[in-house]
Amino acid sequence: MNYKIRSIRADEWAAAKELRLVALKDPVAHLAFLETYDTALAQPDSFYQERAVGAAEGAEKAQQIIAEGPDGEWVGTVTVLLEEAGTVDWAGFAVERKQGHLVGVFVRPEVRGIGLTEVLFDAALEWAWGRGVERVRLIVHEDNERARRFYGKVGFVPTGVVVPLGGNADERELEMVVERP
Repeated sequence: MNYKIRSIRADEWAAAKELRLVALKDPVAHLAFLETYDTALAQPDSFYQERAVGAAEGAEKAQQIIAEGPDGEWVGTVTVLLEEAGTVDWAGFAVERKQGHLVGVFVRPEVRGIGLTEVLFDAALEWAWGRGVERVRLIVHEDNERARRFYGKVGFVPTGVVVPLGGNADERELEMVVERP
């Protein structure tokens, strides 16, 4: 595999924006992301600049990790957010212990199936464990079978926590976790 796995640098916001927009055009984006392509496209550059600074190499509370192809093209990404015990998460749930939260998982379709997602997850977990988290979690739409199968394959297990989606009581997301080894 001739791909470089690394954290983004703060000045790479434009590449991060471009990959996010590609991800939001994926056929299952409506199940995988809490943002639409149009909403993301309408964000000013300052939004992506701030996001990159907050998740770049050396950042303390988040890390965006990418897979970079031999030609320099970014072909995959995952972001790890740190959640501190005693806080409340984005969905309004109490965070009971220090944990990592994986978000924004995406690999371009043309390179899926070659192990990049596994390598991205390994790097994300390594970063999180290095910050003293007790577990790493993610939230996945109950209808996103491809993602749920992959997450199970790499060791994430359902916790039973169900996160309702916005105004639609018929749609739910499920929490999956991996405990610190």
